[in-house]
Amino acid sequence: MDIGSKIKEYRKRDKLTQLQLATKSNISRSYLADVEKDRYNPSLETIKAIADALNVPLAEFFKVGIKEDNIEKWSKSLNVIEKEEDKIKYMESIVDFAEPAEAMKFILKQPSIMGFGGFDIATMSDEDIVSFANELLNQLKLLSYKYKK
Repeated sequence: MDIGSKIKEYRKRDKLTQLQLATKSNISRSYLADVEKDRYNPSLETIKAIADALNVPLAEFFKVGIKEDNIEKWSKSLNVIEKEEDKIKYMESIVDFAEPAEAMKFILKQPSIMGFGGFDIATMSDEDIVSFANELLNQLKLLSYKYKK
């Protein structure tokens, strides 16, 4: 998902019109509309102003989500990579999860983690699920360094 789409998603989540968000961000409504449609690439200052107006961390606009179909592709790709060094490079290229459904699918594909967890994933919020999956992914990356030979 690109920055414009993310801005629009957060704006709609907060039930703001383009004019309301533009006013809060100190930009014109037409410029905001063009940003949402990816006609313009806003400056970092503009994105920060929009993020502040939406009460969203600036980093949220730059996260790239792992799509469900990419999880399957990632799993298959990792299994066919022979050199540990290449596996590490591949793992490092994976980006953070941004969507709860994608994060949940990744977690559920790790049966041993579900068995040791001591947590009830059904009671976790979407934010907790995304955070958990990203932390899990980071731990896998760290483990790959430890056992690199």
